[in-house]
Amino acid sequence: MHNQTLILIQCKDAVGLVAIISNVLAQHHLNIVAMREFVDEVDRKFFVRVVCSGTLHNKSKLQEDLSAQLPASTQLTINPDIQKKLVILVTKEHHCLADILVRYYFKTLQADVAAVIGNYDTLQHFTEKFDIPFHYISHEGISKEAFEFELAEAIKPYQPDYVILAKFMRILSPTFVSQFQGKLVNIHHSFLPAFIGANPYQQAHDRGVKIIGATAHYVTDDLDEGPIIVQNTKSIDHSYDVTRMRTAGKEIEKAVLVRAIQLLTEDRVMLNGNRTIVFK
Repeated sequence: MHNQTLILIQCKDAVGLVAIISNVLAQHHLNIVAMREFVDEVDRKFFVRVVCSGTLHNKSKLQEDLSAQLPASTQLTINPDIQKKLVILVTKEHHCLADILVRYYFKTLQADVAAVIGNYDTLQHFTEKFDIPFHYISHEGISKEAFEFELAEAIKPYQPDYVILAKFMRILSPTFVSQFQGKLVNIHHSFLPAFIGANPYQQAHDRGVKIIGATAHYVTDDLDEGPIIVQNTKSIDHSYDVTRMRTAGKEIEKAVLVRAIQLLTEDRVMLNGNRTIVFK
């Protein structure tokens, strides 16, 4: 039984869906305290996140009653697990990992960090201070396929809800991505204009950019082009040297990644093709 019930629905759009949902919930003596919906008018798809108060006596019956009246092929989830499980992938940079682990330690993350995996052991000692397992899997001296096989084998026993790439500086193959479809989340520095390749902050400084930022997104087969969850930017000026620019960029990266994690752990993100519906 639950004093609060969370319901997530994705389906083909149709007239009267809100009324149908409201009537079924009323029949189960559940009171809607928050409902956020969105209609993709181009693809005719309906998305809704509903929070109800009251005691849910029979989850299976509620699922059955909603499914019977909603369009065919509806995706319906009732009370997903509140405490999500995360595996964090890292390389050498500590700022994103540190922010996540401190929030985890003080129980403000609403997620369990099950393990940290690095292709260098640079962050192992820091991770173990929080009594979290660290797996060191080097990419050096072996093929990409062998490295990704070892990486996947280390992740799978934890059965994570999400695999967070906290400045994990390796390009993942479609074969690897397919094993964790919809679970991989990455952070990417985003400049306007965007700079790729080595030392993007130096490139940005050389071009005199006035805005820097970061993007948290799902990982897909297309590098840094997966559905975007969160973005943020900061205005800068000519007084920023490369070091100050890099420091500001790291602060934005931390904020954007942890915000994405919070939205995901609160079940506020729904996928809609290569876009996301994010209910605040």
